[in-house]
Amino acid sequence: MIGEHVLAGYAPDAGGREALGLARAIIALTGGRLSVATVHPPDLPAAAGEAHALLEQAADQLGEHPAELIAQEGRSVSRGLSVLASRIGADLIVVGSPEGGTRGRIGVSATADHLLHSATAAVMLTPSGYTPPADLNRITVMYVRRPQCDDAVVRAAQAADILDVPLRLLTLALGDAPLERLRDDLALAIRLAVDSAELLPEDVTGDLAEGDDVAEALADTDWSDGEILVCASSEDAAAHRVFLGEVALKVLRAAPCPATVLPRGYY
Repeated sequence: MIGEHVLAGYAPDAGGREALGLARAIIALTGGRLSVATVHPPDLPAAAGEAHALLEQAADQLGEHPAELIAQEGRSVSRGLSVLASRIGADLIVVGSPEGGTRGRIGVSATADHLLHSATAAVMLTPSGYTPPADLNRITVMYVRRPQCDDAVVRAAQAADILDVPLRLLTLALGDAPLERLRDDLALAIRLAVDSAELLPEDVTGDLAEGDDVAEALADTDWSDGEILVCASSEDAAAHRVFLGEVALKVLRAAPCPATVLPRGYY
């Protein structure tokens, strides 16, 4: 299950602290390992020293929670985190939103944007100002009928089963979308979820998010305080890499909860 080894990208700002808090909450649910990294340019001893000082700040925030602290060299933060995740076997990279964004919404920094188009591990983005609730209340999967989304449904259903939370499949219905066909697709996806894990039929629901655009559709959708959104990568993604399409990126920006993007072919 995703979250067995979580890598938090730490920076000395609100987004870095919020990413660290969310990563800690994820491993509290999964019982997994936590690694915390800061990325610094190579061949600069002063930058390496600053990175270690930042990790001491992260350790203070973690308190007694165990974590591996890593100062990672990298030409960019995104590349450093991606390379490190592959080296240590992390299956989830957690990053925060940049400062100055809309509170309660995800802001996509340059680091997040690069991760969302190249990472080999799943990527989770933290909304600005986010404080993890005590409990996870629901997993929602953005669904459209295609193989990558079916894979995401299977993995999310298995996670919902293990974590004992309900699962929701959510499909965008924008403008003059064919509602009956979308409902039929959701019904098939619900059956897939139930058949993929030991979930009761009443624990899996399907909703249409209707509106003229993505922001309007998601604004009119019910969201729980303890919710995580899961998105599949685009069909354009290389095998075992994240690549987020244009519509999915709009979904992330409009979502009021943490969002995870799975690599193509995630297992």
